[in-house]
Amino acid sequence: MPFQVLEAEAKSILSVTTGFIAEAGFTHSLTPARNCTFGCTYCYVPTMGIYGGLKKEDWRHWGQFTTFKTNAPELLRRQLRADQVIYCSPLVDPYQPAEESQQLMPLVLDELTAHPPRICVIQTRGPLIVRDLEQLLELSRRTTLRVSFSLTTNREAVRKLYEPHCATLDCRLQAIRTLREAGITTFATLAPLLPCDPEELAGIALDATDQNIIGDALHVRSVKPRGATTRDAAFAISRKHEFAKWLDAGFQQEVVARIARIVGQAGRRFATGPEGFGWLTQ
Repeated sequence: MPFQVLEAEAKSILSVTTGFIAEAGFTHSLTPARNCTFGCTYCYVPTMGIYGGLKKEDWRHWGQFTTFKTNAPELLRRQLRADQVIYCSPLVDPYQPAEESQQLMPLVLDELTAHPPRICVIQTRGPLIVRDLEQLLELSRRTTLRVSFSLTTNREAVRKLYEPHCATLDCRLQAIRTLREAGITTFATLAPLLPCDPEELAGIALDATDQNIIGDALHVRSVKPRGATTRDAAFAISRKHEFAKWLDAGFQQEVVARIARIVGQAGRRFATGPEGFGWLTQ
């Protein structure tokens, strides 16, 4: 799928956190771009509208273009503080496909290294992150750095349905191995939980990392009556391919319990929501 890469100057690069992310212990979010070229069918961000810092064309044409904040380094230079706990990013994957050519993240990492916060967490599903391994290592020497790598399903056919522009599970696992072998603390984050074999996916996550396992089900209104939720595109796919039960709150609880049982048997913990993501800030 072709996408357009735009550039614009932003007024701010760091935002004070609220809600879910604040409950997990993060003080600020760092969003290097607006709109994400992964364009995942389930992504909750476009459902936030202006509350996600988006413009109308963003949520109407989600994934078809992205707008990079060209003055991100200058903004970070002014806004970074030593007591901040930063999450990069709840609104766009910092290693989205367009980042391969744009190469904004190396500049962001340079500023984080020069003005290190207390904790920096990078949330991604993009193996492109290994491109910046040397800079990540340098940042890890200056602050507490953690990478939260998203693993959504162990079924390749499911991945192609819900997140066709994302890397395969094997590619993601190789990225996690590379990060870990280099000494970067890396979490396997089962979020969102797409149709999968829960026990097998739990085992894969346990093999991939030495940390507790974080997870989150697809957002549904019966559990989360307000705010961000799963995009309609994912509901349509789920109905068409007989995966509707994965959007049922009761079934989701069963899946979470099955994963928690496997993780617990391995002597580690599994949690969803602010509890799980809170491990990234500890």
